[in-house]
Amino acid sequence: MREASLELYDLAALESALAGTVFAGKLHFSPVTDSTNRDALAAARSAAPNGSVYFADEQRAGRGRGDHAWVSAAGDGLYASVLLRTPIPALRLPLLPLAAGLAAAEAIRAVAGLAFGHNIDLRWPNDLLIGPRKVGGILVESKISGASAEFAIVGIGINVHQRAFDFELSTPATSLDLECGRSVSRQHLLAVLLKSLESEALLLLEPSAGIKILARVGQASTWIRGRRVEVHGPQACTGVTAGLDENGFLLVRTDIGIVTVQTGGIRSAEIS
Repeated sequence: MREASLELYDLAALESALAGTVFAGKLHFSPVTDSTNRDALAAARSAAPNGSVYFADEQRAGRGRGDHAWVSAAGDGLYASVLLRTPIPALRLPLLPLAAGLAAAEAIRAVAGLAFGHNIDLRWPNDLLIGPRKVGGILVESKISGASAEFAIVGIGINVHQRAFDFELSTPATSLDLECGRSVSRQHLLAVLLKSLESEALLLLEPSAGIKILARVGQASTWIRGRRVEVHGPQACTGVTAGLDENGFLLVRTDIGIVTVQTGGIRSAEIS
């Protein structure tokens, strides 16, 4: 556990930085919680408003996609979940993790000032990588009512101050401090991330949202085209990625044809 004195959130300063955004006056901080996504889901079911933010210094049961554990030691990372009640069409919900990934990548670049060659890479559907190492992840949970989302929870975890990681992780990990060689402010990162996420969420309401987001993901990711991968999940297969379809699903060219992967995760299957 890190000493709390290393970096505490200044809630008044955060409120000031977020004045004029949908998040103003809706920040909910917990020193320790089981899961910020769980907090946000409970709040959504109790009629919490659009733009409510739940964040913590430590998660005791942090979750990633597929109920994988997300290690969330005290003070080491950014652990936040945002409640969105914007009427995102149900057909566009698969684009939300991609849009959140773009928002997170933009925030990291703006705040961390990564050196040349340390670009943020988006691994479909929800991982943030620097080179081969994972620096963050996204977990989206939603409830659909009719043709649109009644609400969506966007959970984002970013490794900021960590100095060491479990060597048994399926993907090697890194942190912003390790990549930058200096201490990166969680507070600044959270403020910029929320502003970027607000812009991306509004974009999802536009008729041309899919075209714009998919084009930007194509530029930001080395994983969605021309990469030999293993797909884990109900559509398990091995092949070469062939882009995204109009819904944001991953296309993988296999020996028996194109597979449209709607859920699951991917890992590199490059032959060494």
